[in-house]
This record gives sequence, C-alpha cells and structure tokens, in this order.
Amino acid sequence: MRQITLLLITILVFSCKQEQSTKFLTADTYRAQLQVDDNTTLPFLFKVKDANTLEIYNAEEVITVDEIEYKNDSVFIQMPVFESYIKAKIQDQTLTGQYVTEGKDRSVPFTAAPAKTRFETTAKPNTTITGNWETTFSPNTDDSYKAKGIFTQNGNTVTGTFRTETGDYRYLDGVINGNQMQLSTFDGSHAFLFTATVTDSTLNGTFYSGNHWKEPFTAKRNDNFTLADANTLTYLKEGYETLAFTFPDENGNLISLTDDRFKNKVVVVQIMGTWCPNCLDESNYYAQYYNNNKDKDIEFVALAFEYAKTEATAFKNIKRLKDRVGINYPILLAQTGTTSKSKANEKLPMLNHVLSYPTSIFIDKTGKVRKIHTGFNGPATGEKFTEFKTEFTTFVDVLLEE
Repeated sequence: MRQITLLLITILVFSCKQEQSTKFLTADTYRAQLQVDDNTTLPFLFKVKDANTLEIYNAEEVITVDEIEYKNDSVFIQMPVFESYIKAKIQDQTLTGQYVTEGKDRSVPFTAAPAKTRFETTAKPNTTITGNWETTFSPNTDDSYKAKGIFTQNGNTVTGTFRTETGDYRYLDGVINGNQMQLSTFDGSHAFLFTATVTDSTLNGTFYSGNHWKEPFTAKRNDNFTLADANTLTYLKEGYETLAFTFPDENGNLISLTDDRFKNKVVVVQIMGTWCPNCLDESNYYAQYYNNNKDKDIEFVALAFEYAKTEATAFKNIKRLKDRVGINYPILLAQTGTTSKSKANEKLPMLNHVLSYPTSIFIDKTGKVRKIHTGFNGPATGEKFTEFKTEFTTFVDVLLEE
C-alpha cells in the first residue's frame, strides 16, 4: 500500500512539473504566416513586448494583444474582442500551430519566426499604383461586385484598402515586387491576402480570405470612380415609417423602441455582429460618441446577429465586445446560429433588405426613420472616414435640434 501511495505521489509531482515546465515567447519582431492554400501563405508582423503582451501591425494599425497563456511547450494567444485564437508549440523562437475560429469550425495552419519584413522584395517596382482603382471582384459572374482600391506607394512599400458598398477591407500592408503586388491584413477576425500582376493601368489578381475562400479580381485606374451612395442602398418598404423589434439583452430583458428610454429621443439603431471587424470600427466610434454626449437626447441600441450556436455563447461574445470597447449602450441578441442576411431581414421585415453588417438606422424624436446608412468606412479609408464622422455629427445635430 505504501509503495502504491509513493508511486501516486511521484506521478502527481511529475505531472505538476510537466504542467509548469513552460516555454515563453521571446521579445522580438516575428513574421507570422497563415497557409491559405498549398502554395500560398499570408504573412503579417507582430512584436512580442513581453511574455504577456504582443502587438500586431497592419500599416498604421497597431492591435494590442494581452491575453496570452502558456502550458508546457505551447502558447495560446486570444485575439482581442473576437473569439479566434492562435495555439502553437514553441521550439526555440519558432512557433508552429493553428489559427482557430471554433464557432465557424475553421482552422488555418500557422507558423512564426523572428523577421523584420512582411514580404520579401527582390526587384524594384515596375510602376507605381498610388491613386484610385475601379475594381471588380469575381468579374463576369453572378457574384460580381464593385470596389474602389485606394493605394499609396513609397518605393516597394504599398498601403491602402479596398472600399466596397458594404464596408472596407481595413488596413492593407504590402509591396510591389517587380510587377507583382502583395497586400495582407490580419485583425484577429479576418485574414486577407491580395496578390496581383500589375501594369501602369491594370491589376489582375486573386483575393484570399483565410483558407476557406478565394476569388479573382481585376482593376483599372480611375480617379473619377465612385461607389453608390451608402445612404440609398437600404430603405423602408412602402407603407412603413418606422422600425419595430423586440429582442433580449444580456440580462434577459426584452427591449423595444417603444420603451421609455427611447421616447422623445434621437435613436441610432446599429445592425451588427461581434465577429465583424467593420462593426468593431463603427462600435469604437459610436461608443466614444455616446460616452461623450450623454447629456444629449440621443440613444444607441445595437442588434447583434451572431453565428454562435447558443444564446449563452452569443451573450458571452457580446459581453466581451462591450467590456473591451467600453460600450455603454445596449446590445441586443437578434439572431444566433447564422449571419445570413436574408435571415436577418426576416427579423426586420420593414427593410427592403439587410445588405451589410454594419448598417445604421437613424430615427428622429417622433419615431420616424430619417436615414439608413449601409456599411461603414473605417479608419483605413482615411478621408472617407473623416467625411463619415462629419456627416454623422452634422445629421445627428439636425435631428437633436428638431
């Protein structure tokens, strides 16, 4: 009996030592690579500040990651706000593992090692792509859609974004290597890679979204190209003047626009999802505006359309978003199990369609819908983001003064 007891103690002590025998990330700059297909990797840079903090870089964007855990020879890096995480084994200064989004059952092979450059360049650029580009994704198909490429080039380095009618592709960072363009971004939710052959007036390439989606695109220089007005794409069906819904908040309370907190106030209704980077950009702006203008007769309420399979998981993601961003207005759970826009439209049948996450609906003090803005032009769009903020505050001020 004594021998068995000693054996159990030995096993327990050994197991504890194994559990505590961790390796840690070394302070350095790393190039991470996601394997998006057999022959293509999507790179991004991050810098380990200390064992518990790192920063992800996309052009001017810096994303601080401060939820890092170690176990034995592995590290778990939780993305801020979003549910996705990286799990990897540490061998010297090399990481090997997966980028995982459990709610979507997606996993992308991940590696990282110390390096200072996102993309290697071996040749001077044949041309410069600075300017605006009229872009068509999935040309000559039923899934075709327009976008506006906005790029700035300095030597081999290129930054910019693609704007679509439903939002932008955020901060893109890359190079022109000879006649080859490579741009990427990684924000914890989306992993985008754009590759293209470049001439002075055309781009012909491929857009990769993680390892689950890719499509061709073409582009031509066109400084006069404009997208459709974001205030005209979504509207109320004939016979409707207002919006109506009843959805639960995280405490199980059913919230409606007829509640006292919204009466005789300007209301901004935000159609969004916790998984959506453009929604995060918009939420950052709205949260700041709301917190700075609590003395005014304005309320915000967000309707979350979540792919989480259960309400408990969806509300956990909502709480995480509210806590990380500092959102003090209600986020209601409108849908779980899918982010289908047609399903979302069933919840808001007075709209002609739900075209984009996010979409913002502006309601005046009498309860009438005065404007619906589809999509969001975030900080990566530069002057377009500035224009949106000016338009937003000007229009809200008009409604407040009525």
